[in-house]
Amino acid sequence: MPIDPAKAVAAEPRSAEISWDHKDVQLYHLGLGAGVPATDPDELRYTLESRLHVLPSFATVAGAGMGVVGGLSAPGIDIDLAAVLHGGQSITLHRPLPTGGRAVSTSRVAAVYDKGKAAVLVLRSEAADEDGPLWTSDASIFVRGEGGWGGDRGPSERLPVPDRAPDATVERPIREEQALLYRLSGDWNPLHADPEFAKLAGFDRPILHGLCSYGMTLKAVVDTVLGGDVTRVRSYRTRFAGIVFPGETLRIRMWAGDGRVQVAVTAVERDDAPVLADTLVEHS
Repeated sequence: MPIDPAKAVAAEPRSAEISWDHKDVQLYHLGLGAGVPATDPDELRYTLESRLHVLPSFATVAGAGMGVVGGLSAPGIDIDLAAVLHGGQSITLHRPLPTGGRAVSTSRVAAVYDKGKAAVLVLRSEAADEDGPLWTSDASIFVRGEGGWGGDRGPSERLPVPDRAPDATVERPIREEQALLYRLSGDWNPLHADPEFAKLAGFDRPILHGLCSYGMTLKAVVDTVLGGDVTRVRSYRTRFAGIVFPGETLRIRMWAGDGRVQVAVTAVERDDAPVLADTLVEHS
């Protein structure tokens, strides 16, 4: 089997120094669709260096870090990228992210689960600078065809959609070239750019990065529910329930209360097909 669970989990954590500056933050925000309208004061806090605030989901790309693709080169893991899908993502913020800095990112395979027809790798990254911890990030990676060895199935927590109308609903269009721009922040998986590779993975055309829809959703929550204050976000998690294509539109429904915002995200043009599920933003 190309995945050796015991070897992967037992491997020594890998540490690397990462750095970023305002240009990296601005590029990331633009990759999420920020800057429309270009002169809107609410958008300038994502695009203009003199007013810049850092959306917490930037932690998934800061300094490239271990990254999803990088984590798949850990000891005990030898798999085909065409069999890989990002299953879920969580971030815990220990304090607001600076617009630029240096940190040490420590990454490891925290767990390997057996889902029968697939294996799930949990890739954990923790970052800290000279002032202390910044964030902890977990990426859950589905590897099709690599399950069935009788291992632990792992957690399967679900977050039912509230039985009431959402407190807010917004729609966010995905530009045709958005995946090409977003990948400049460090996720070079050809699934999001190369039509031939996308076909090998079973898709008619390249799909948007799950982490791009993840960032777009957090921006919508911050702008709509949290008054544009990125520093209020404490944690953010989701399960990638389906794909979305460049050129489509995300419908983002939000239910707020008690320091948390529950979110459901669907693709408008495909009869509200699920995109993000079990999605929760915890805030101050």
